[in-house]
Amino acid sequence: MSRKVLIAALVATCFVSAFFSTADAQVSFGKPQLFNSQWEFFYGDNPAANARWRTLDLPHDWSVENTLNPSLAACTGYLPGGIAWYRKTIELPADSKDKRVYIYFEGIQNRSEVYLNGKLVGKRPNGYVSFLYDLTPFLDYSGAGNVLTVRVDHSRYADSRWYNGSGIYRNVWLVVANPTHIAQWGVYAYPKNVSAKYAELAVEVTVERDLQSTKPLTVKLQLIDADNKIIASTKSKTDNKNKSLSTIKIPRPKLWNLDDPYLYTLKTTVLSHDDKVLDETEIKTGIRSLAFDPDKGFALNGNYLKIKGLCIHHDAGVLGAAVPREVWQRRLNTLKYIGCNAIRLTHNLHNPDVYDLADELGLLVMDEVFDEWEFPKRKWIQGWNVGEPGFDGTSDFFNEWGEIDLADGVRRDRNHPSVFAWSIGNEVDYPNDPYSHPVLDGGNDGFTQKSHGGYKKDAPDANRLGGIAKRLVATIKQYDTSRPVTAGLAGVAMSNETEYPYTLDITGYNYTEDRYLSDHQKYPKRVIYGSENRHDMAAWKAVRDNEHIFGQFLWTGIDYLGESGVWPARGFYSGLLDFAGFIKPRGYYRKALWSEEPTACLGTYPDFSGFGGRRGGGGRPQPPSPDAWPVWNYEEGMQINVVCYTNARRACLFLDNKEVGEMKDYDDNTGIIIWKIPYKAGKLTVKGYDASGAEICEYSIQTSGRAASIAAKVSETKASVYQIEVTLLDDNGIPSVLADNNIFCRIEGPARLLGLEAGDNTDMGNYRDNIQRAYRGRLIAYVQATAEGEIRVSFSSPYLKPATIICK
Repeated sequence: MSRKVLIAALVATCFVSAFFSTADAQVSFGKPQLFNSQWEFFYGDNPAANARWRTLDLPHDWSVENTLNPSLAACTGYLPGGIAWYRKTIELPADSKDKRVYIYFEGIQNRSEVYLNGKLVGKRPNGYVSFLYDLTPFLDYSGAGNVLTVRVDHSRYADSRWYNGSGIYRNVWLVVANPTHIAQWGVYAYPKNVSAKYAELAVEVTVERDLQSTKPLTVKLQLIDADNKIIASTKSKTDNKNKSLSTIKIPRPKLWNLDDPYLYTLKTTVLSHDDKVLDETEIKTGIRSLAFDPDKGFALNGNYLKIKGLCIHHDAGVLGAAVPREVWQRRLNTLKYIGCNAIRLTHNLHNPDVYDLADELGLLVMDEVFDEWEFPKRKWIQGWNVGEPGFDGTSDFFNEWGEIDLADGVRRDRNHPSVFAWSIGNEVDYPNDPYSHPVLDGGNDGFTQKSHGGYKKDAPDANRLGGIAKRLVATIKQYDTSRPVTAGLAGVAMSNETEYPYTLDITGYNYTEDRYLSDHQKYPKRVIYGSENRHDMAAWKAVRDNEHIFGQFLWTGIDYLGESGVWPARGFYSGLLDFAGFIKPRGYYRKALWSEEPTACLGTYPDFSGFGGRRGGGGRPQPPSPDAWPVWNYEEGMQINVVCYTNARRACLFLDNKEVGEMKDYDDNTGIIIWKIPYKAGKLTVKGYDASGAEICEYSIQTSGRAASIAAKVSETKASVYQIEVTLLDDNGIPSVLADNNIFCRIEGPARLLGLEAGDNTDMGNYRDNIQRAYRGRLIAYVQATAEGEIRVSFSSPYLKPATIICK
């Protein structure tokens, strides 16, 4: 069946009508309506006229619904891609005939084609960009209905170094607007001359207008504070390019910062020559200043600080790439609790919810767009850095779409006060993947990652990087000059021989702490920071103890699907949080390094340092581990390493209120205090003290018995998606941290189970049914409300006392 005939058949057999719910859209004009409900979905490329279509609501990721399979690619998490179709009928209101009608997709993964009534509206290959189509020329007002059809081609499923998902995995909006309206992302507000006493908000507004109208338009701006009071307003006329430029003066502004992320509302109204309202929109904005200095680092509002950053990917374990706002809110809140103050959105444009939440919570954002440019990188099929790689990717459309995608990303995200830098690439200069340079024959100096051999004269010349970077930087500067442009360099020693680093305003070094001092001396005007770093203490001290290094971004903040090791492995497991969003031991270790609040945490593991062979170190002492779980269940008398993650000056260890570990000073070489003691059941407590000897923090773990009951709690009192944390307890109500019972979930009421996630990287079972094995005595359930009403969620397991949560 030809594509044309197939699309005609799809249109003829679609009878699902639209359901609109008015809300604020990420696109800033007209009247946007959420367009997520009651789509039809067909997995495959040739649905026959009598094919069975599945009805579902968006966002939707079909890859994560499938079964993990060792025959599939490790890079994308042993999950499939494929080709699929979506369709939905648009039923327009009667008064829309004289309007413009648009469809706005926040993201389709990937290589999408959109049709209306069988006619191609547009194609967009990039799976992370947001885009809008004007449907008006394709609409049928005869009453026959308008069928919107989307084909998604992710047949090149191993096209990413990490899991990217498949489908219409973000929100969709239908936008109805007057012929003259604010352009897509047409309001651009940026602060200038910021101080505590005075600031200015420069505002550029672009209008898309009816060609029949030539008279100047009036643009009215109102700045509204958090108490809903108008504190400033101004009016201006559009110029011959349909733009207006205004400056709002703000005495004694409330500045956006990490501790008090104050947001204003900017209301923009476009008026006709006779003062009729043609369009209006509201955006959030923040007043803050950014400064970068090669010797002093980074300053927010004039205050120099260290970036304590984390790299994060866009999935959430069992949910795949279709991650609800509530899930991101819980995760980002947890990262901030740990002490994180910035996130690097790797290595692509993320869900608009993430930026909104960063604005609200007070997190800085490095907005990254590309992981590869004109050539593909290695994609590991059998396991991370194992076997022969594949070379599918996104490079085949970079030359055509790269600058368009970048421009759209900047215009979409430039109003967020949280965004403090644009990144044009991650490790595109990875040595011999694919670019090469004669400097690679000079040994391993300056290369901390695998370089795949010396100079390869037949590989792409690394000098090409500079020219591409210049074009990308120029694209960004066309739409935003208020933020620096950066990139994460993997082969710094190689890139230093090219123009690439010199095109950047600030330069990110991936895993290259050993060049922080030498490159600062050699390139004194270069602003340097760690764009990707390991979790060890030395990497942090390289930031903490060098004034000119303004921060680091750890790899990674949260465990993510894909970039998996050899089966069984769902993903990459170096996060501070696991797939379920629970804090791992290294998260508490990081909290002790980064948090300003007094903190302490305990972890334990057997001490084999006195033994030879595989289990021991041949008699060598074991370094203290940042990955010790809070377990106090061993054989009586067994020698145990007890590690304390704390920012106290010293700490002491107690068992049932009796001192078993002497007072020890903080170890600035490891960031960990360690004791070796024989195991005895009971309650193990660490107490931290400041320099004066005052107790400032305390933490306990306790011997637990077999799981006897289930406890459940929900963090949201009213939400569209409820996140229910399930914990297994022993007879005394103590968390049974070694329990791995199967948990059954049952839902009564207007809701559906999105998934159960326990965070175990090696559990390759089904995550989409109502049964899941607990990991370390816990899991999380994602329950989505489908209508108003009481929702009863019950959890049970053989021989355990069940638990029930009621959500309203």
